[in-house]
Amino acid sequence: MTVETQVALVEDDTGMRERIARVVDADPSLSLAYCASNAADILGWLADNAVDVLLVDLGLPDRPGLQVISQCRNMQPACAVMVLSIFGDEANMVQAFEAGASGYLLKDGTEADLATHIRHLRAGGSPMSPVIARKLLRRWQAHSGAAPAQPATATASAAAAKPAGAVTPERLSPREFEVLDLVSRGFTYVEVGVQMGVSASTVQTHIRNIYGKLDVHNKSEAVFEARNLGWLP
Repeated sequence: MTVETQVALVEDDTGMRERIARVVDADPSLSLAYCASNAADILGWLADNAVDVLLVDLGLPDRPGLQVISQCRNMQPACAVMVLSIFGDEANMVQAFEAGASGYLLKDGTEADLATHIRHLRAGGSPMSPVIARKLLRRWQAHSGAAPAQPATATASAAAAKPAGAVTPERLSPREFEVLDLVSRGFTYVEVGVQMGVSASTVQTHIRNIYGKLDVHNKSEAVFEARNLGWLP
């Protein structure tokens, strides 16, 4: 008889929490033991309940997800922790791993393969979104003094993908900058709209324009590209 992997989740966004819960519930090898929307609830539950895997959002309303990771590792050393976050910057990534996380996935596009990532995590792996893995590699190369490899095939592919004379992406409007800044800090479209005094549909229109200007397909790629261009801190 196969033993189910017990999974707990802390995520303050109701829609995202429900989507992740559906993915876990749909996999016969996984069992969703508990869902929480804030740090206090998940830590209170973890104090009395053992779990195999904990999925943690970093932008929680009552305290940082990093504290949840650290306290979970202290309470349950055998529990494997994986971050699910919109934050793809190096600071959050490094702090999450230092706190005890073993995996780090950006939210956009993770649901389809999430069950597989959880199984790999439970088996001793360290699932990471490609952007996170690349940043971790670059950080290691910088600290070790190793120069990033530039294979001929990769160089050729890059040249083919970006023709000679390619220009910098069209600069965003002030409103688009404001939207992207708020999204990069973890606010939902509805929350962005409230702060800006516009509807969620208007925010989505700005997001589509941002995607087009940056030639990206999701929020994580947009934030990553904007930071590479120096448009976001």
